[in-house]
Amino acid sequence: MPELPEVETTVNGIKPWLENKVIKKINVYNDSLRWKIPANLPDKYQTQTVTSVTRRAKYILIHLDSGTTLIMHLGMSGSLVVNTENASLAKHDHFEMVMDDNTSLRFNDPRRFGCILDSQDYLNHKLIRNLGPEPLADEFDGTRLKTKAQNKTQAVKNFIMDGKVVVGVGNIYASEALFMAKIKPTKPAGKISLKRYQILADKIKLVLSRAITAGGTTLSDFVNADGKPGYFAQELKVYGKENEPCVDCGTSIKKVVIGQRSTFYCSKCQKN
Repeated sequence: MPELPEVETTVNGIKPWLENKVIKKINVYNDSLRWKIPANLPDKYQTQTVTSVTRRAKYILIHLDSGTTLIMHLGMSGSLVVNTENASLAKHDHFEMVMDDNTSLRFNDPRRFGCILDSQDYLNHKLIRNLGPEPLADEFDGTRLKTKAQNKTQAVKNFIMDGKVVVGVGNIYASEALFMAKIKPTKPAGKISLKRYQILADKIKLVLSRAITAGGTTLSDFVNADGKPGYFAQELKVYGKENEPCVDCGTSIKKVVIGQRSTFYCSKCQKN
């Protein structure tokens, strides 16, 4: 599943091809995504200008001069690829937005868990209004984690993946940040000290910043806007490393399932 760094990479990739350009036409080839693409989308936004492309959590936001925002989510396997209007459609291309210079932005999603919606007030849209702070923002820190974790018995791994606590800390980066902070992923969130949460918040910022710089993580079904995979996978320390030696101590990396997600950790470095 594309996580925050992959989404950020996608936003940075499509910006130059969309901003300050006029929508020539929108083609919907399959409207049956996680939620149906609104039927009036093709006619509603023809001739409108894209003013900016931004991100909130894992949502890609295409802002138009009418004040409306197109909200896109890549789901489990989605990608946005920039092409030309006359290029052949790929299998699982469900949506296409053609600009006035014939640049084509195509939404491809084999599993169809992604979404394309629109909103006149995206900050108050039901998918966005209750989200926590961005992990790289100043308002996200160890104090926030400690406050939100008070009396919580859930595993800290699940806690930091809760979008109401902080957005965008997906499965891969949660495992990596917990390893860097030397915190056992199954430890109850309410049992962690402020000092350790301050370290964890710093490690979350670090691992996400590094991944964004590297262009996201290479996954089997993720490509960025120019069709190239991300390059952070080579830097992963524990995720997907079951039975491989820990880079710090040599102990075999363990795999457990927490909240139906595969979790990787070092039993020696992450004792508590």
